[in-house]
Amino acid sequence: MRIASIGHAVFSIAMIGLGIVGLLYRDLVPVWNPVPASVTAHELFVSLAALISLATGIGLLVSRTATIAARLLFATLLFWLLLFRLPNFLHTALFAACWSVFPLLVILAAAWVLYVWYAADWDRRHLRFISGNNGLHIARVLYGLPLIFFGAAHFIDVKDTLSLIPEWLPGHLFWAYFTGSAFVAAGIAVLIRFWARLAACLAALQIGLFLLLVWIPIVAAGSKVAFQWSETILNAALLAAAWVIADSYRDTPWLAGNDLQ
Repeated sequence: MRIASIGHAVFSIAMIGLGIVGLLYRDLVPVWNPVPASVTAHELFVSLAALISLATGIGLLVSRTATIAARLLFATLLFWLLLFRLPNFLHTALFAACWSVFPLLVILAAAWVLYVWYAADWDRRHLRFISGNNGLHIARVLYGLPLIFFGAAHFIDVKDTLSLIPEWLPGHLFWAYFTGSAFVAAGIAVLIRFWARLAACLAALQIGLFLLLVWIPIVAAGSKVAFQWSETILNAALLAAAWVIADSYRDTPWLAGNDLQ
């Protein structure tokens, strides 16, 4: 085994889980699905991506294959983003397009961090820009931008945000705005590299609380709504990815400013 961090292990297990679910229930894996219906053999693409997710998740846990797995997962996610997600900005409403792009950016950012960690000599010679510190900084930017969007979405779509807050929790509007503001603040901190480690860890904690307090109770209550199961799976994947990003700051002081990162 070649485990770089707890986040690495959690992310690898999440990829294995996504792969298994994707092969069994294609409609429940929003990381890979949907592929535009206009794409030839779009269902085959989803199955192939799920298989890659399963294989790379296992590969990331094995010393001999970690580098290859990191390369393959990073390349596949980047391909998915460029070919199947970014074009949504041209064909769908902006808010919907953002929801299709930014969650995938979080997963891609985590895969990029793992690629940097496991880059071999060949990568550092031929792909130095994306496999070294520059690549790590870009990955963090790709994480910071979605955090800002996630936070802004709490204000843009207050009604749906309020509907997800547990009934037993008082002050629903306060929590909608507070968590939205927290995401925005964390995203900005990551982008400007100011207290970025603290921000990344708190953002991961907040994503974990959403999973624990919102989505798990919904599916545990016996929900048969595919969307709710899909969102639960996505939230778990986002938590695993956020954990990897937080781990990438492990050598950075908690309250470091820009000059120390």
